[in-house]
Amino acid sequence: MVTPAPSITKQPFGTTPDGAAADLYTLTSPSGLSVALITYGACVQQLWAPDRDGRRANVVLGFPTLDGYVAHDGHYFGATVGRFANRIGGATFMLDGVTYRLPLNDGPNSLHGGTTGFDRRVWEAAVVPPTPDSVGLDLRYTSPDGEMGYPGTLSVTVTYTLSHDSLRIDYRTTTDAPTIVNLTNHTCWNLAGEGTGTIYDHVLTLAADRYTPVDATLVPTGELAPVAGTPLDFTKPTPTGARIRDGFPQLAVAGGYDHNFALARRDSTSLIPAARVDEPTSGRRLEIATTEPGIQLYSGNMLDGTLNGTSGKAYRQSDGLALETQHFPDSPNHPNFPSTELRPGRVLTSTTVYRLSTEPHARAAGRAGRW
Repeated sequence: MVTPAPSITKQPFGTTPDGAAADLYTLTSPSGLSVALITYGACVQQLWAPDRDGRRANVVLGFPTLDGYVAHDGHYFGATVGRFANRIGGATFMLDGVTYRLPLNDGPNSLHGGTTGFDRRVWEAAVVPPTPDSVGLDLRYTSPDGEMGYPGTLSVTVTYTLSHDSLRIDYRTTTDAPTIVNLTNHTCWNLAGEGTGTIYDHVLTLAADRYTPVDATLVPTGELAPVAGTPLDFTKPTPTGARIRDGFPQLAVAGGYDHNFALARRDSTSLIPAARVDEPTSGRRLEIATTEPGIQLYSGNMLDGTLNGTSGKAYRQSDGLALETQHFPDSPNHPNFPSTELRPGRVLTSTTVYRLSTEPHARAAGRAGRW
């Protein structure tokens, strides 16, 4: 039997209010894994994966048309976020003695690059030459000096590569002046299937024994605190919903989980296991590896039933789970955090890999405690 080769197709996905055309690319692997990417926001729009019985389902949240992404940009479904992912406290930072002021779009803070971040831009696409085992897409954007208050002209390439069981994202950035950069992907997962309900029974494991506590506006205080003895301890497999309503101050201020975890790293560059999610009903397993120092756990706290997704069903609180590999939030304002500075002549790279597999009924529980 001849195994089919990986494939990629392209189709129009609509036009933005300012007249820019967006396209949708569908990448498919021979194993049944497929991902739909849109050039608006360099975004994962759908990702179809088989369950333990071979039944495929879309396992990420998103909108069926471009209009949904334009109208509801604040939810960042599947988007590439930047120039700086997560929050910058007070919407200000200092670099080389100069104070830079950013747009306010999250109370007193700047979130995910500001009011018009990378998630609201149409990126240029180029198909990567396929191999017998993979297919890929380059998405490119050039952010001009001063855009959203950030210094330097930033050139960004995000490469999505789909192989037999994995989606890999490689980020590459350069600048012509000193700046700060923190890129991530904001896919919201539901391994039972998009629109099927909450992620409370998803069993989560994180390779992190510390996190960055936040203040009342969800900006890190600068402390690195142990997760031990708190509802933020996912060092052992734990259902996401098991402790989400505990009377813990950090959960109360965020309305659930919206916290950055410091990954247990031996160096600053290797690709290491960061997270694993097991969904018991479907048997789907998601494993995330990254070169980043942190990962943000977000439990879909802001979903309130007003958004209808790709299936036409309403998204309610905790109907999706985001695991955003990243540098720490507000890093420029905390010298003890890993640096997010980028200077001319340097190429900043980062990689995150999402591996999807399945576990049979009898083996799922027995292997839940091992990476």
